[in-house]
Amino acid sequence: MDFSSIDWSEMRQATLDTLLMMGFSTLFTFLIGLPLGILLYVCSRTNSIVLQFVYRILSFIVNIIRSVPFIILIVALIPVTRAIMGVSTGVEGTIPPLVIAAAPFFARLVETALREVDRGVIEAAYSMGASTLQVIRKVLLPESFPGLIAGMTITAITLISYTAMSGMVGGGGLGDLAIRYGYYRYESEIMLIAVVLMVVLVQILQMLGDRLVIYFSRK
Repeated sequence: MDFSSIDWSEMRQATLDTLLMMGFSTLFTFLIGLPLGILLYVCSRTNSIVLQFVYRILSFIVNIIRSVPFIILIVALIPVTRAIMGVSTGVEGTIPPLVIAAAPFFARLVETALREVDRGVIEAAYSMGASTLQVIRKVLLPESFPGLIAGMTITAITLISYTAMSGMVGGGGLGDLAIRYGYYRYESEIMLIAVVLMVVLVQILQMLGDRLVIYFSRK
């Protein structure tokens, strides 16, 4: 393999684009997925017929979005992406479909983490007169924090693979670089470096997430 002909400035830009896509999409996924996951949990635990109906509707929508392969979802959302961002390609054009795909996924992880909180602790809080909002803030979120961190780590890693798939439709980043040079031009050196960089990024995220989970589990 000949690495001398590689345009390293383009490689740096592709890496930066991947980090930007992952960073912004992770942020918005957290902001949307966390309250959605909490709402799913609360609605699933209530005796209210109305809230149970809301849960069924939300659960149905979440399951539908999660069932659609991302490469199909990003193409189907091109009109929506163009309406929101003004473009449908590049870093800006990739963030909306990334968030739409990842937020329901993270919401399910949030719901699962909240379900693992000891019911006795929740009932004790209610018996002392705490409201549902207070139970969420003072009990559910602190008790499930390690699980939420683990879920966010899984989501961020999933978003990296999504950014790679977005390269098929001009999404930019390392995935786009690997496809343009490795697949269309048969320059395997660039594809190899792009894959290695994504693997390194995944490893860093996983190590950081694991350390945070261990740290907050001991507190």
